[in-house]
Amino acid sequence: MLTAYACVDAVAPFMTRLLAPLLVVAAVAAGCVPGASLEPPATPSVTSPVEGVVFSVDAASLGDVRGFTLRPTNSPFSLELVLGALENPTEFPPSHLAEHQATSQPVRVYFRTENGIHTVYRLEDAAPPAT
Repeated sequence: MLTAYACVDAVAPFMTRLLAPLLVVAAVAAGCVPGASLEPPATPSVTSPVEGVVFSVDAASLGDVRGFTLRPTNSPFSLELVLGALENPTEFPPSHLAEHQATSQPVRVYFRTENGIHTVYRLEDAAPPAT
């Protein structure tokens, strides 16, 4: 006679082989794997000015930009920047960073580093990379 326990014992190895790969795929898809990140790693050291593509913008609203992440040209690294008082806010308003992020057009960034914080004091459009 076949009992409920015998059925469970027969199905358990099959379910384990089926579910284990699915759980791994789900964890990777959900970003639950330690160290998984879409953002490039932080740049060890960089000097001002630097050119690159805006990777992300930290803003409460379009008119309240606090900072942004830049991926310097020809670099796999990222650079976290905080906006300070800009020398040229009418030539390059901080809200213009969102357009550069959307179009991947490079920017030139002038900054000062104090206590490990890169504070931007000037932004410019950079020439697109030569093809």
